[in-house]
Amino acid sequence: MPRHLLHVYSTFATGGPQMRFAAIANHYGQRWRHSIIAMDGNLACRERLDPTLGVDYPHLALTKGDTFGNVRRIAGYLRQTRPDLLLTSNWGTIEWAMASPFTGVPHIHVEDGFGPEERTTQIPRRVWTRRICLARRLVVVPSRTLERIATQTWRLNRVSYIPNGINLARFTTPRTRNEIPVIGTVATLRTEKNLPRLLRAFALLQTPARLHIIGGGPELASLIALAATLNLTDRVTFAGHQPDPSRYYAGFDLFAITSDTEQMPLSVLEAMAASLPIVATDVGDIRPMLAPANAPFIVEQSDQAIAKALATLCASAPERTRIGAENRAKACRDYDEETMFEAYAKLFDSEGKQGSAG
Repeated sequence: MPRHLLHVYSTFATGGPQMRFAAIANHYGQRWRHSIIAMDGNLACRERLDPTLGVDYPHLALTKGDTFGNVRRIAGYLRQTRPDLLLTSNWGTIEWAMASPFTGVPHIHVEDGFGPEERTTQIPRRVWTRRICLARRLVVVPSRTLERIATQTWRLNRVSYIPNGINLARFTTPRTRNEIPVIGTVATLRTEKNLPRLLRAFALLQTPARLHIIGGGPELASLIALAATLNLTDRVTFAGHQPDPSRYYAGFDLFAITSDTEQMPLSVLEAMAASLPIVATDVGDIRPMLAPANAPFIVEQSDQAIAKALATLCASAPERTRIGAENRAKACRDYDEETMFEAYAKLFDSEGKQGSAG
């Protein structure tokens, strides 16, 4: 009988943590039995799961703000269903972490990063909650920045660093020959991604270029309106949500990410695999992720700095090719998904079997 893994997300909308899980689940097929709870009811990322997996999507009614009542409900649910392993994701599922010690269900917490409210500093109440509720839990992080926060700020002892990985073979399509450079970005359009910054920087460019924004989300309408205000409508393409955005990378000449907060974004790994140079804000692990040749284009969070970096790369096709090749080589060396798969499989198979639930 395969182990039953219960995955809890604040949302199962398409995003980095959800896509990573889908890749792992699809790779291993029937090795485990999966249940997924999306606390907001959004299950959009199920489209990325192989339908033969037979994943089920239970629902547990919780009341926002009723922490103690929710913990009781969650504990009762876990005692009733008895999954072999509980996997929670980010701060939005902290009530499940609070409940797990009262159930005997083994638990792994995966922390991928923070929303805009914690982009510059940790909220003390959340620090103490994590420090207490995750003290005896295994916590998995994909970035060295998060590893440092988890061990030094949250003071946790069981922290496992597993960098994200991708299917490198999906990003070998020959590049489209564009008459003018195409700047591309792939993102869920949320506040912390700060796509207005990219639009404003693009508006400052004096060199010919086009901008393609791939992704959907709550900021889409306001971004379209901003592009019109900046007189960019004829130069910016909004492709909306795409179930598989990988095919778009071959049409880019360079990639841009202008987020306020990131840790180890999959889109950057995909751009590296597609042999693209990258203009990025200096957040999370983006700097060490990229090849040294790309370092001059990791900049401060300002429209002017981003515009200058974009202009430099737009002006030099040889420079784009050179940096892109070095990014591809680093992705092949450090971020093949097989390494990530093996690390997560080891945890999924072993955690709790030796009485480590605590």
